[in-house]
Amino acid sequence: MFWMIRVPSGNVDVDFDRAQASLRVSELEVYDDHDIANSLTFGLGLPTPPIPPVAPVRATVSFDVEWNGVIEMGPINNSAQHFKGTFLKTGATIKWSAEQPGFRFESEAPNPARNLISVLGNEQNGVFF
Repeated sequence: MFWMIRVPSGNVDVDFDRAQASLRVSELEVYDDHDIANSLTFGLGLPTPPIPPVAPVRATVSFDVEWNGVIEMGPINNSAQHFKGTFLKTGATIKWSAEQPGFRFESEAPNPARNLISVLGNEQNGVFF
């Protein structure tokens, strides 16, 4: 699942030198599309493999993501493709909730031990290279 939304700058805080960042979003209005097939087909489902149509439902989501502490650093410099950056593997936690008529979900308490991978990056590309 991917969303591309603009959030107010006050919802994001980054201190790259200290390997810390946070993203806080509260009651963001979204559509719950049930599954990826219905999301990509605007609720029409798919004939093959057979995925029945499910109309999207209005919902809200809230999340609080925290990145903290360098585990590993990876600088990249690819002048042929005009790209360079420093990427920090960090610890991270997320608290997530979603709500729609008749249903509410809230994630378990944030637990750093459940994190598989998280990365903060500072990169330059194109005309900014």
